[in-house]
Amino acid sequence: MMTLLLLVIYITFIGLGLPDSILGSAWPAIYIDFNLPVSSQSLLTILISTGTVTASIFSARLINKFGTGLLTAISTLLSTICLLCFSFSNSFYFLLLLAFPLGAGAGAIDAALNNYVSVHYSATKMNFLHSFYGVGVALSPYIMSFALAIDNNWRQGYRMVFFIMLAISIIAFASLPLWEKAQQKDIESKKEQKNNSLSLIEIAKIPTIKYAWIAYFSTVALEFTCGIWGCTYLVSSELLSESFSAKLITLYYIGITLGRFLSGIVSVKLNNQQIVGLGYSIVGVAVILMLLPVPAIVKGVALLLIGLGNGPTFPNLIYLTPKFYGQENSQAITGTLLAVCNVGILTIPPLFGVLAQVLSLKIFPLVILIFYVIMVISTIIYLKTAEKNSKGIDL
Repeated sequence: MMTLLLLVIYITFIGLGLPDSILGSAWPAIYIDFNLPVSSQSLLTILISTGTVTASIFSARLINKFGTGLLTAISTLLSTICLLCFSFSNSFYFLLLLAFPLGAGAGAIDAALNNYVSVHYSATKMNFLHSFYGVGVALSPYIMSFALAIDNNWRQGYRMVFFIMLAISIIAFASLPLWEKAQQKDIESKKEQKNNSLSLIEIAKIPTIKYAWIAYFSTVALEFTCGIWGCTYLVSSELLSESFSAKLITLYYIGITLGRFLSGIVSVKLNNQQIVGLGYSIVGVAVILMLLPVPAIVKGVALLLIGLGNGPTFPNLIYLTPKFYGQENSQAITGTLLAVCNVGILTIPPLFGVLAQVLSLKIFPLVILIFYVIMVISTIIYLKTAEKNSKGIDL
């Protein structure tokens, strides 16, 4: 039963990834279609991330009220409906109206399933979970590039993704009996629900948590700046076509997927910290390539390497949360970690859009370098201090 439930969770995580990457690949066509400045994407990103942050912060309470399974199913359906509405929009203001609920759906799924898998399954399965997220974020740009190549119809790309999400929503609701059986057999689940009530103030007083927040913030800021703005950078600064740039961004998301899949394989030999360090080394090479005056196709390969190296970071860090802070606190803490991640998405890609509008999209490689340095330093401090102050659990 637990294996079948894990398969459902994996499929659901494909659905989590699909909406996350579609906007970035569609934006070069959307802002031209609506006659908008390129930085207008920032407004959408802010509202989507605000919805995700809100859902993440309240995830522990929502799970206590609805249960992990029902919350996941409802949230998946909410995201599905928003994607369909996106595809029929003829107004940028309507897109803005849909952005918050789209983000809220993703935030609830992310917080609920990340904690559930980190508590109930192995590190290998956690990495494979995020590999399926990578399948989703890689699939959306590919579908969008296909739609753009045919008749430059970004709305058709959204509709195609909607039908995939609809199938996933049906699976999510059909799996509710599995969730009920899993909760009945899980003796510790009631204890977790009773103790999963740390307030934000209480969590902020934990000595190591601030380092964790910075590490998560910078990691996701790097990931989503590449995903959201990489395509537009290749079109505007490297003078590639919209459809070909969307294909290159697909490579970036393939890199994320591949990195997490390989991380799951090597996790039987390497611990979480070693995997993160290896990934950071790969990202370092890619950042150097982005800064050099190399052909556009090489920069596409560099984006793939950034995805490959940075992809394993989030699942390997999030898996350590119950071990560093205890299972009874993990859901509440995971909610704040995901909220901080989405604050990074909320602030950094939009800020980059404003800077690119004022300065130039050519600052893209420099911004990537800055967040890479912050990411490496903060992660090293977090892992060292958290392991030292953990509850004596063998990591």
